[in-house]
Amino acid sequence: MASRAAAVPKQPRGGVKQKEGQAAEGRNRRVLRDIGNLTTNVPTVEGKPLNQISRPITRGYCAQLQAKNPQAAEDKPKKPLAEVNGDGVVNRVVVARKEKKENDQRKPKKVVEIISSEEEKPNLSARKSATRSSRKEVKTLTSILTARSKAACGLTNKPKDPVEDIDAADADNELAVVEYVEDLYKFYKLTEDESRVHDYMDSQPEINFKMRSILMDWLTEVHRKFELMPETLYLTFNIVDRYLSVKTVPRRELQLVGISSMLIACKYEEIWAPEVNDFIAISDNAYIREQVLLMEKAILGKLEWYLTVPTPYVFLVRYIKASTPSDQEMESMVFFLAELGLMNYPTIILYCPSMIAASAVYAARCTLNKTPLWTETLKHQTGYSEDQLGECAKLLVSFHSEAAGSKLKAVYKKFSSPEKASVALFPPAKSLLASMSSA
Repeated sequence: MASRAAAVPKQPRGGVKQKEGQAAEGRNRRVLRDIGNLTTNVPTVEGKPLNQISRPITRGYCAQLQAKNPQAAEDKPKKPLAEVNGDGVVNRVVVARKEKKENDQRKPKKVVEIISSEEEKPNLSARKSATRSSRKEVKTLTSILTARSKAACGLTNKPKDPVEDIDAADADNELAVVEYVEDLYKFYKLTEDESRVHDYMDSQPEINFKMRSILMDWLTEVHRKFELMPETLYLTFNIVDRYLSVKTVPRRELQLVGISSMLIACKYEEIWAPEVNDFIAISDNAYIREQVLLMEKAILGKLEWYLTVPTPYVFLVRYIKASTPSDQEMESMVFFLAELGLMNYPTIILYCPSMIAASAVYAARCTLNKTPLWTETLKHQTGYSEDQLGECAKLLVSFHSEAAGSKLKAVYKKFSSPEKASVALFPPAKSLLASMSSA
């Protein structure tokens, strides 16, 4: 850059060639003065004339001159295209530039605003919604006739029932564990097959399903006499069936298996569990203390101490809560049908605990004529639709219709009492019984 600057000699600003031998201090420089009006002539400096500074006469400039001095602006002569200094040298050529129209000068510039994609999305959706709302919906003749036909045939789509929050009332109850109760029941449904009992009667040469029903009926009476918790009865049934499915038991020890299983369930569920002597006394001293303790040890060994299992009672409590509004009749009817199902061997073989509980709720709603029979809340909480529960519910209703004439009346007597709302005396669900007879 320095070599280039040295090779090219600087020219004076005024465009006049500098004579050879002239001093450097004689450069053509202007004195700082008022430059408000550039059309006026500036006095010479050091005896040399200065270049005349001119400004093109534009429309905007003429408007400014007229605003200051209208008369002077009209008498002002037009500037020549070329100007000549005193030495006869052409100083500069003034070329008039074409200016834009005054409207174009005053027109505001378009401002391009850059926004983020997140800010743009709502605006676009708002424009789309505004466009859609501005358009009028035009119904065709076909759509009108189709809607009228559906209404005439009763096929009009009705709005679905909303899913209710059944845990809203227990938000302040710490024992209800509202924060993760949904996760608990998802886990129960995933693990219920691990403790589910499969058909084991073929592996028991001295025991049949009728003997099992007699044992369960007697255990229901013992449970009621000791006034135990409902959870204890369901866990007792589960322990008995699981042990019989893995161990061959002679007929004379079947009752021993029953009282030992209830002893284990009481220790697991009850605060004040009955003692061993209580079970010996209620079994009419058929066994001694050492036999009960040895059978208790054998059962726990075969089951590998696995007692935390999702029984039907776990699901019944949840599904009754989802069957809103729930009352004493509804709750007692559900437990009545569920215990009838557990008394009969085919029920526990064909259906899992959650299916038995959901079917008991559905059959109870049919028996008590609840409308609708199955709600969106129950479907959401149980995970079963109305069609999936049909067969199991019919089986429970058939047990209800036969309970009054059966020889095993422990469950029937239990739910015929006023404290259980006498639900066993209610007529069974006619709609399900009619579907069973037609099938």
